[in-house]
Amino acid sequence: MSNLRTTTIPVTDPEAGLRMTEIFYSLQGEALTSGLPTVFVRLTGCPLRCVYCDTTYSFTGGERFSLDAIMADIGQYPCKRVCVTGGEPLAQPNCIALIKRLLDEGYEVSLETAGALSVAEVPDAVSKVMDIKTPSSGESDKNLWSNLDHLTQHDQLKFVIMNRDDYQWSKQKVEEYQLDKKVGTVWFSPMFNVHEYAAGDIAAVDVPNLARELAEWILEDAIPVRLQLQLHKIIWADAKGK
Repeated sequence: MSNLRTTTIPVTDPEAGLRMTEIFYSLQGEALTSGLPTVFVRLTGCPLRCVYCDTTYSFTGGERFSLDAIMADIGQYPCKRVCVTGGEPLAQPNCIALIKRLLDEGYEVSLETAGALSVAEVPDAVSKVMDIKTPSSGESDKNLWSNLDHLTQHDQLKFVIMNRDDYQWSKQKVEEYQLDKKVGTVWFSPMFNVHEYAAGDIAAVDVPNLARELAEWILEDAIPVRLQLQLHKIIWADAKGK
């Protein structure tokens, strides 16, 4: 576990469960299921420290629950769609055991992962939504490029773009690895913190200029990616549990 900065989360057998930050029911804010009701399972701990992270509260703390308790909590919601996220969910090996339980019980499962840890053991039935970290994130050297060998058309890739340099770098990676052919969708998402633009006033939230610029860059180059805005930020301004 040397690559897990939250060292209080041990590698254990499935009976020990998982350290959880929160389980909540909301609309999916991004990726192909954007706008659909979803149960979110947020695990604690992450090996990365991206400069734009909006879930830093999940780095530490949390509470350990058995897999049975987690499944019972998920089961209280009127939804069979689950997104396993973090933090970095794969930082806890028992994440795979939870995913298998969810699949066995008929849930549609997506996994949000930073792309720094291996996805080789993630079941094929799971839709992996994997980040490729851009230079401005401060963590681009952590990209585990061998993960691309484990992706299919059922999966998605996401680049968070902070500036023109990030865009050029990301465009190059799409072309170099032919990423649009490896996965079903490649997303380019502009980074913004709604609080910086609205000072906490949800009614005043506006999409920042970067989103408009990114849209123009994509149109100009006609690259095979999709522009993505995070729905939950626009609606709830990064409120915890939303």
